Amino acid sequence: MSRILRLVGSALLPVALVFSAGPRAIADGAGAAQTTVAQPPATGAGDADPFLWLEDVHGAKAMEWVQNENAKTLGVLEKQPEYAGLYADALAINQSKDRIPYPSSIGTSIYNFWQDETHVRGIWRRTTPASYASEQPQWSTVLDLDALATSEHANWVWEGADCVYPREDRCLIELSDGGEDARTVREFDLATGTFVKDGFVLPRGKQNVAWENENTLLVSREWAPGELTASGYPYVVKRLRRGQALTAATEIFRGQKSDISVQGFTAFDGDGHHATFVIRGVTFFTNETWIDTPHGLKKTALPEKSSLQGLMAGRVIVKLDQDWAVDGTTFTQGSLVSMPLSAVIADPEHLHPSLVYAPGPRESVESVSTTKHTLLVVTYENVRGRLWAYTPSGAGWTKRRFDLPDNSSIFLSDSSLRNDRAYVGVTGFLAPTTLYTADASTTALQQIKQLPPRFDASKDVVEQHEATSKDGTKIPYFIIHPRNMVYDGTNPTVLYAYGGFQVSLTPSYSGILGKLWLERGGVYVLANIRGGGEFGPAWHEAGLKTHRQRIYDDFYAVAQDLVASKVTTPRHLGIMGGSNGGLLMGVEFTQHPEAWNAVDIQVPLLDMLRFEKIEAGASWVGEYGSVSIPQERAFLASISPYNNLHAGTAYPEPLIWTTTKDDRVGPEHARKFAAKLGSMQVPYLFYEVTEGGHGSGANLKESAHTSALEWSYFSMKLMGGS
Repeated sequence: MSRILRLVGSALLPVALVFSAGPRAIADGAGAAQTTVAQPPATGAGDADPFLWLEDVHGAKAMEWVQNENAKTLGVLEKQPEYAGLYADALAINQSKDRIPYPSSIGTSIYNFWQDETHVRGIWRRTTPASYASEQPQWSTVLDLDALATSEHANWVWEGADCVYPREDRCLIELSDGGEDARTVREFDLATGTFVKDGFVLPRGKQNVAWENENTLLVSREWAPGELTASGYPYVVKRLRRGQALTAATEIFRGQKSDISVQGFTAFDGDGHHATFVIRGVTFFTNETWIDTPHGLKKTALPEKSSLQGLMAGRVIVKLDQDWAVDGTTFTQGSLVSMPLSAVIADPEHLHPSLVYAPGPRESVESVSTTKHTLLVVTYENVRGRLWAYTPSGAGWTKRRFDLPDNSSIFLSDSSLRNDRAYVGVTGFLAPTTLYTADASTTALQQIKQLPPRFDASKDVVEQHEATSKDGTKIPYFIIHPRNMVYDGTNPTVLYAYGGFQVSLTPSYSGILGKLWLERGGVYVLANIRGGGEFGPAWHEAGLKTHRQRIYDDFYAVAQDLVASKVTTPRHLGIMGGSNGGLLMGVEFTQHPEAWNAVDIQVPLLDMLRFEKIEAGASWVGEYGSVSIPQERAFLASISPYNNLHAGTAYPEPLIWTTTKDDRVGPEHARKFAAKLGSMQVPYLFYEVTEGGHGSGANLKESAHTSALEWSYFSMKLMGGS
């Protein structure tokens, strides 16, 4: 697969992507607990904030409040008649032994990280490619995280492994405390199955670490106290050689404190070409790309809105998020281009790209990966997946399409630079996920694994419709409903969306969603609103900063369409979204409180006048704008859910949940929003998972518990009498 690393300070991923079990929602019960907080009345955008004390994340007073809120909420949701069955079903799905063990190619072996009821924290294990393709792979454990955590009296959560290429017998294991973004990094020897004595060890911190070669790392971290960006991420890259103390590492690049983050890495291709890069993230969506040359690091002429996708046959592959005019040709945003690596190193300031792929009007690139001889590209056409194999030739690039099911989502699970083998997944709302071995050189496919059905989908159908937004834009959405659904407005319906950071939401199979909601007669709707990446960079840019109301109008338009077509009514309509989607939920809660009977607000941003001061919030100014700019502050004040709660308004009873260990968005937003509702005597449910980072929990049991709470909430609000 591509050896290009992600920037630290990752995007506000939709909860559907953060969670392993797919989209989820929380359920609130009739008679849900109301909490009255002994604080001053609700305040407006210009008044002092009476709930700042809840921003003391681990403070005794704040945690006492959390514990009281959790007890009240669990006292409602866990007592719902549906809860026990929903939890049992969710846990069985999460811990099922017949889940697909997604592969990671390292050297000549296949690796997988696995959790179940026996391995709560998980085991890292390996097998051969032939064994992996069999019905019952024979695994050997490489690292037992439960045993490690016990022996070290630590709360370790697995965050991944990066193995040096092409040697690939030494890996950097990343571990976090309870799921936070900050990581501890240790060198691991695959041959002995042990951590390397006197090997590389980097203590806890928000950091990016990558191999330059088997004896050298490229590290960005907080080298000196306070040497972090305003977003809380590193901006100084140093070269750390084997045997050196951290204090002896050599600085090779220094960004600025105003940046988002800076990282270095080395990219490889299957022919032995390699190059070291530094990516300076100036804003969340703009960056400078530097390359190591015989004369030191040099800035390239790549556009600021572009991203390296890997090396292929001695060519640098780049995705464009803006038009790029060069050599008399304009390459449109959303395109893939390539350049000879030798030419980039020789003259990085004067680049001469050639076209690999250009999108049509309703197309976009979803992902790119490389094998030894082939560039693999997943595209979407009207939110339907396609997989292509691109091969360089003297006349440019030739392409072939893989024969995969239509009307599905396609994802590249794994590929290797050692050969042309890749693992490709296909999924849909009602079709259990299938994994194929793909020969990238011939486009031959072999199905090797498939999830067994997690729910009875025989009574459901999937349709794609369009709603018309306030400005006339057509907004596609998927609706999954019973085949014999009566259009009388009484169908319990949950509407999900994200709408940000150029993240695409596409059909996917979720056993949790199917078993806990669809099989019980519920309707589920996935809206492809602006702000996402479903139709390329322009679809995202249409909702940036002060244009963001378009995103909220899109979502409301889909809801109105569902009501107009008599699928449902506000009494039976619930909405859910997480992270940036949690902000979406907060806005819809405050702008259209009459439009829904249930609102599931997951790990959200809600105080948009203080988001830059909370956890990694400053890194998202490129998406939301900044309160330091008057026009942008005025807009943020107009949509900030926390600042637009008004006493006397008839709000639906929401479920608001977050996690204590979330050092990306932070629990502060959700806490303050709930407390403010309480001060206004508005009923609400609040729950805070104490572990798990920016997600639903640190292990499968915690995740199942969160899912059961959510769907109990929706059951009571939309199927019951609440």
